[in-house]
Amino acid sequence: MAKVSENDSNLWHKTCAERVSAPPLKTDTTVDLVIVGGGFTGLSAALHAAEAGASVCLLEAREIGYGGSGRNVGLANAGLWLPPDDIRAHLGQQAGDRLIVLLAGAPAYVYDLIARHDIACEPVRNGTLHCAHSAAGLADLRNRHAQLAATGAPVALLSAGDTAKRTGSDAFHGALFDPRAGTIQPLGYVRGLARAAQAAGAQIHGNSPVVELSHQDGTWSARTPGGAVRARALIQATNAYHQGLNTHVPAYVPVHYFQYATAPLPDRLRATILPGGEGCWDTALVMSSFRMDAAGRMIIGAMGDLGHFASGIHTAWVRRKLAQLFPVLADQPLQLGWHGRIAMTSDHIPKITRPGPNALAAHGYSGRGIGPGTMFGKGMAEALLSGDESKLPIAPVVDHVERVTGVQQAYFETGATLMHLIKARVGY
Repeated sequence: MAKVSENDSNLWHKTCAERVSAPPLKTDTTVDLVIVGGGFTGLSAALHAAEAGASVCLLEAREIGYGGSGRNVGLANAGLWLPPDDIRAHLGQQAGDRLIVLLAGAPAYVYDLIARHDIACEPVRNGTLHCAHSAAGLADLRNRHAQLAATGAPVALLSAGDTAKRTGSDAFHGALFDPRAGTIQPLGYVRGLARAAQAAGAQIHGNSPVVELSHQDGTWSARTPGGAVRARALIQATNAYHQGLNTHVPAYVPVHYFQYATAPLPDRLRATILPGGEGCWDTALVMSSFRMDAAGRMIIGAMGDLGHFASGIHTAWVRRKLAQLFPVLADQPLQLGWHGRIAMTSDHIPKITRPGPNALAAHGYSGRGIGPGTMFGKGMAEALLSGDESKLPIAPVVDHVERVTGVQQAYFETGATLMHLIKARVGY
């Protein structure tokens, strides 16, 4: 198996058809809006701000899509992980309904951007399947189905038999089908956003870590090793890959998620496994996901850190899991393995905070980065340029605090490791 490292083991870097040139910042410049972070959120903000006529400069510490946006599963889901009633319980009826409606339309907006800017990211809008791993999981899906249907979502609850036909696996008790959603090649999408933003006039600079961020006399200054950007407004979109600065640090619980990809499957197998092209994840406490890419590779993932000392446990589990879900794939070798970091909030709702005057930051998508990241970036750009915060998906707060994040991180990783160890030993 290929050694797990950075880009050489990441399928998305191997197969990405989009290319973008983002040279380091090498001079001082003044713009309307400076953006820190080159993922879904930052690049959506850059694109929409530039299209609105603003001068924009985006600074990314590494290459475009280096963080979670280039390590994502690639499920363009509708809504948040939370069901609608829970969102309302946290935000209130009016604010909750507003966010529910906005994110229900997020996949449609993402696929519209892909078509409008001709982004090469393997877009497949054939829906997603939330698969019940147990009877209790099916009961949860029934509850989610009822709540989503009450909002007008065109979701369907599938029987075990119909789920087996859709997935090619008889391991599930049923599934919740959401036709609004789909799959993409996530790195292709984020690079495509960068290319589109550049075409609209935005400056995009990679390998330009911000080493100092300050505000004085109504102007933000973001200094990098090669130069500085002065701007009236600031968007911070570093999410789970905030680095270098010890100020304006987003508060979240880091959760790791890993993925492995097989070689492209033979046509005879591709015809029976996910023949409709849906993306899937399950209801287990230690969640796992599976999907196919355009070349027919099976991509299977779960919570866990491949940089962890016990990463071999995760690898052993994924082999057994693949064989358990799809016995015909038991002998398929795993060619590539990579992992990323998710910014999880305790209530599973993203946050918009205020790093300072005329500045906004977003983080905490809890594993739902594609649709929410796109919409939050767009909303923050529009709000800062217009001065109208009603354009924001949720109301901003001065700061967000998470308690004992290190303990929670250890809890998630230890729990995933132990669960994968147990399941591997019992053959699941």
